[in-house]
Amino acid sequence: MTTDQARSAVVFPGMGPSRFTDVGKFMMIDPFVRGRLAAADEALGRSVLDGFRTQAVDFGEFAQVAFFINSVALADRAVETQGLSPDLCVGFSFGQKAATAFSGALPFAEATRLTYELALCEQRFFEQEHQDLVTLTLTRVPEAALAEVLGELTERGEFHEVSGHLDEGMHMVTMREQILESFQRRISAVGGYSLYSMKPPAHCRILTGLRARVEEEVLARFDLADPSLPVVADHDGSLVTSAEQMRTLLLDTFDHPVRWHPVVDTLRAQGVGAVSVTGPDRLIHRLDVTTRHFDVVALGPEQALRPTRTAPRKEQ
Repeated sequence: MTTDQARSAVVFPGMGPSRFTDVGKFMMIDPFVRGRLAAADEALGRSVLDGFRTQAVDFGEFAQVAFFINSVALADRAVETQGLSPDLCVGFSFGQKAATAFSGALPFAEATRLTYELALCEQRFFEQEHQDLVTLTLTRVPEAALAEVLGELTERGEFHEVSGHLDEGMHMVTMREQILESFQRRISAVGGYSLYSMKPPAHCRILTGLRARVEEEVLARFDLADPSLPVVADHDGSLVTSAEQMRTLLLDTFDHPVRWHPVVDTLRAQGVGAVSVTGPDRLIHRLDVTTRHFDVVALGPEQALRPTRTAPRKEQ
């Protein structure tokens, strides 16, 4: 599994539903988060915590910025308290924003503004387009069974796209919200289980319009640098080492399905034996394909609240 001198990687997880009631206390008392919050508030000219507390929207712009801050701050904590010094970096789905900051492709303040502006751009887009689509994450569905169920949708002329392959039997599928319940019943009939659905949808070819809008309205205003830490692309496992590749990766997330197995393959090929998943993660550190191949350290808000003797690093 590893070379004689095993290498390590930091993984920033994708974003699930994020609520102030779940992480607000952690954000107010954790010194690593508080340092990053101060920098984010200055970058945006407003209080992230106040916006997060009052917005009450799982994927609103302040929820997204808060998730980004928590992920970067938890990586700070891993560096200071666990000696994390990764050789590679992975940003899975939404985790790309944290990877952009941690890898040095953008300064933290700029990455904060990018996260905020991307969220607002997406909101404007979905107020006009694809309001009827959702993305469902499901598990315990073998490839053959999934192909059968999706084939039935094709026969009925129902739109659908596979938005992700996460593990053996775990997938993401985008479809019309009107057929979500019947699709979930069909998944149950083949022995599968529906985990959660996301609206607006994510990671599918039908969102090329969103990609184009983000490129024109948001990314054009940010000057990315070559990442100082190689980033592994979350859709094909390729290594991202230049500013232009990083820009493309941030755009690819809109209209490319995420695939975790190629990421695992690349990490293994690079001699990685240990991964630290830093962020509020409910998925990546638990996947069989992750735990089977790596020594996994999960550092989320719950683990971070445990006492530590090491003082946080001061913000630069």
